[in-house]
Order: sequence, then C-alpha cells, then structure tokens
Amino acid sequence: MTFEHDGQSVAPGVTIGQTPVGPGCPAYVVAEAGVNHNGRLDDALRLVDVAAEAGAQAVKFQMFRADELTTAGAGVAPYQAACGEARQRDLLARLELGDEDFAQIAAHCRAAGIEFLATPFSPADVDRLVRLGVRAIKIASSDLNNPLLMERAADTTLPLIVSTGAATESEIRASVYRLRCWDLDQRVILLHCVSSYPTPLEAANLGAIRTLERVFGFPSGYSDHTTSTETGGWAVAAGARLLEKHMTLDRAAVGPDHAMSLDPPALGEYIAAVRRAEAALGSGRLGMSALEADVRAVARRSVVVTRDLPAGTTLRADMLTLKRPAGGIEPDQLDDLLGRELATDVTRDTMLTWDMIR
Repeated sequence: MTFEHDGQSVAPGVTIGQTPVGPGCPAYVVAEAGVNHNGRLDDALRLVDVAAEAGAQAVKFQMFRADELTTAGAGVAPYQAACGEARQRDLLARLELGDEDFAQIAAHCRAAGIEFLATPFSPADVDRLVRLGVRAIKIASSDLNNPLLMERAADTTLPLIVSTGAATESEIRASVYRLRCWDLDQRVILLHCVSSYPTPLEAANLGAIRTLERVFGFPSGYSDHTTSTETGGWAVAAGARLLEKHMTLDRAAVGPDHAMSLDPPALGEYIAAVRRAEAALGSGRLGMSALEADVRAVARRSVVVTRDLPAGTTLRADMLTLKRPAGGIEPDQLDDLLGRELATDVTRDTMLTWDMIR
C-alpha cells in the first residue's frame, strides 16, 4: 500500500470554525491542556483562561474512559512513573473528566472566545465531542494506525488534525492512504511530532514539517514536546501551519505532563515568538520594500561625466563613469549613451539625465 504526492501542490487549507489554517495564514496555535487539570474542573477552566490570555486560537483537552482505553495490566511509560502509579488505568482514572465537566469547559471556551478541542480515544468519545459542538478532531499519534477511531472521526465531516509521533514512514503512508480513500483532501492537517516527553532540542527534527507537506500534500504543523519557548518560531520558519504546545498552571505539580509543559508566562512568550517569526518571514515577495528607498537613493549610482564637456560632444566610454547618488541615468544604461550627443554644456561630475542627451 503506497501513496505518492506530486511534491508540488498543497491542499489550500483547512478551516477550523471560522479560522483558515494553511498556506498564507497565520500559524494556528493550540494550547494543549491535555490532562494537566489533574481531574479537577476548576483547574481545567483556569487553563482555558490562560490559553485565551496567551493568544492561542484553541485549547485542547483529552477525552477518554480509563477502563476502555487500557487493559488492567498495562504499565506506564518511564516519564509517567514519577506519578506513583504502576498501571496506566490507575493513573488515567485520576485524570478523567465527565461529560458534564466537558460541557462546562466547552461553554467556558465560547465565553472566553477560544476554540474548544479535545483528543478522543474511542469512537464513542468522537460522538461525545460532536454532541458538544467541537469543530475539529485531533487524532493522537498513538492512534495513527487505529482505523476504528479514525473512520468515526472521518464520518463527522470535521477537520482532522493527525499527529505522527513514534510512527514509521510506512505507517504514516498507510494512514495517509486511508485518509485519501475517505476523500478527506480538504480536511486534514498532519503534525510532525516526536513522542518523547520532553523532547531534546537536538531531536526535534523540525525539517520533517516541510517534508510532510511536500510528500503528502496536506498542510503540516508541529506538536511540540520540547520545553523551549523558541521552538514555535523555529517551527513556523520550517513551514508549520499549526502548532500544539502543552501548558500547565504549575510545572512542579504531580502529573504525567506538567514538567514538560509551559507555565502561563512561558506560554505567552512562546506565542509571542511565533508571531515575531511570522513578522520576520514576511510575505516572501521579491522586490524592494518602501523602507529601503532612502538607502537606495544615496547608495545606488548614476552616470556622471569625468570632465567638462561642451554641447554637441559625442560621448565615449572614457568620458563617463558611475558615482553615487542615484537619481540620474542608471548604471545599466551606460552603454546606451555611447555615441549619443550632449544637448547642453556639462561640467565634471555632472550627473547626467536624459534631457541632457540628444
């Protein structure tokens, strides 16, 4: 099973709510609250406020039922071991939020003017999110090869944000093949992701962002698990259309993701760095900008005469040179002057203009 993109065209973009995401658009920033509410609704609502105040367009949570997601004996990842639980089910049970909790979170997001998103971990979770009015579905890296979940998400007609962490190239290709078969060309964003918590900067591999877009033709982005406030700006420079970054109220809190998340001030700096990078990248249009005009005027050269010359003189190369400033006949027109006659007397160092030539 293979899929090859032509490497030239890219899907024009995806719309989340009323916001377009893709080429020519500002990077869409998703503040990842995840499970950093520690199962407490009040903390979840505070995380919504932090995300909105920092300037994120969306805040994302995780929706699951622990006993449906894991077997009783499933162990924890090394980075989760400090939480004091040996089994995933026990750890995740402490981090669950109920349907009524999520209904309040979604309402709080609407009031705060920020998009509510959540990652579902089962087809039933997808249905719960649809009932809450969610306007995009995030597929976690761990479910890239989960056709039951992905097909239910595809059936919603909502945009899909699909992470690719810990996936082989062949697994990514197989997932994209399924997405293409489901006719989702205008509804998918692929996120480069390194499933290491936290991700060392030297392992970020930001060049993969543009590779995803070039190879598969979907807008691409970055699910950022570094602890840096600068990587968002770098990712934008590397082509990211959407960014996802973990946040917490307290990095010292007990929980699986707090230590690799940004606290509120750092989240604000992260998003500010993204916007600075976008400003620095500009439009990419070739040509002079208005702020260069004054330098151009004094640093460019004009054709000037090397000696006093009377009217009627036939111009030769030894009579002409190029000197600053600009404003006269331009240097690349020097050859056009040779063999022409002066219409007026000129003195040494006179900057020639066309009205002096006949």
